[in-house]
Amino acid sequence: MRRAEAVASVLDYTPEESLDELTSLAISAGAEVVERVVQSRPRMDAATLVGSGKVDELAALVRAYSAGVVLFDQELTPTQQRNLERALQAKVVDRTQLILDIFARRAHTREGQLQVELAQLNYLLPRLAGRGTEMSRLGAGIGTRGPGETQLETDRRRIFRRIRKIEGDLDSVRAGRSTQRQKRRSVPLATIALVGYTNAGKSTLFNRLTGAGVLADARMFATLDPTVRAIALPSNRRALLSDTVGFIRNLPTTLVRAFRATLEEVTEAALLLHVIDASSVHAAQQTQHVFEVLSDIGAGATAQIVVLNKADRLGGAVSNAAAAARRITGSDVSAPAVAVSATSGLGIPDLIATIDEALPGDPVSRALFRFPVSEGAGINYLYEHGRVTGREDTDDYCEITADVTAAVRQRLQRYLVPE
Repeated sequence: MRRAEAVASVLDYTPEESLDELTSLAISAGAEVVERVVQSRPRMDAATLVGSGKVDELAALVRAYSAGVVLFDQELTPTQQRNLERALQAKVVDRTQLILDIFARRAHTREGQLQVELAQLNYLLPRLAGRGTEMSRLGAGIGTRGPGETQLETDRRRIFRRIRKIEGDLDSVRAGRSTQRQKRRSVPLATIALVGYTNAGKSTLFNRLTGAGVLADARMFATLDPTVRAIALPSNRRALLSDTVGFIRNLPTTLVRAFRATLEEVTEAALLLHVIDASSVHAAQQTQHVFEVLSDIGAGATAQIVVLNKADRLGGAVSNAAAAARRITGSDVSAPAVAVSATSGLGIPDLIATIDEALPGDPVSRALFRFPVSEGAGINYLYEHGRVTGREDTDDYCEITADVTAAVRQRLQRYLVPE
């Protein structure tokens, strides 16, 4: 099935740049884009968003290409969507519905599926008027992938009941995540969350740092369900690294609300790795959108490391990561910055060292310990939980210099040599 698309200029992107992102979203959803159309007008048409002449032009393109779907890079009102579908004789999908469709395809866990279904139902509820049974059908095309179990041709009361049921299930998920975080704090292990614009390379970086096998490809929102893995730092501290859903400009509010349980992984993190596609011409705009979402979910003040990913595509253009980060994020941002390539491994050792230095909570310092030679358990514990930098053995004692956390220092206090 072939598709056509129409778009309005959005915020700080030029019309062509906005079309480029919509094209990437469409391709991620499995569409073939056959035409791109822009309209400039002083105000939106209340009935069809675009003018009557543009509607006629789109209808002609739909017939010429036998297009099945017309995509708009603007959220449509229910009335506008119905009027356009009647005029174009094709499925009309706006930006929000397109993103919801991609999320529906990528959600594999029960939690993710519930979150997407909740967002879909809240989006579709005001659009029930005038709809037929097609709202409940599961199809292969964009905009035809419904929430699944819910039959949308039934009355609103049944849909409201389903929404309440999902919200209750997600509250249980939220409570479960809270319990998991309490268990993590008792270990204790700090949590580091990867955040960033979609397709910035977060999952590739996650795999590089943890050795996990998370799906990583060039499609937008390639991974949706969060994954948590442990990583070891140079100080022998261990931390938990969480890969989260990518952000995007104009992220539908229904999705932000539905994914609050997942986004709590970000708000509870001790440190954020803000991954930026340094090779993107839109890096500055994308970064600002991420800052806005972080502020909206209450994570704007969390400590960050700016990770300039895909630096290998820039040659020597990122010789000074801090200066490059200031240009992209704004001069008022003082977070440490590291240039890396998650694909090739460039800069990864520097990133790990920076994480070790920036991770708050249990500070690392150098200390000298003197163990009786018979104290094998204490020596072994120090090697497991500290970074040994020197050792001297005598007949009676073993003196070890190591970088250790405050917790390790406290645990081995009786062997500590006063400074």
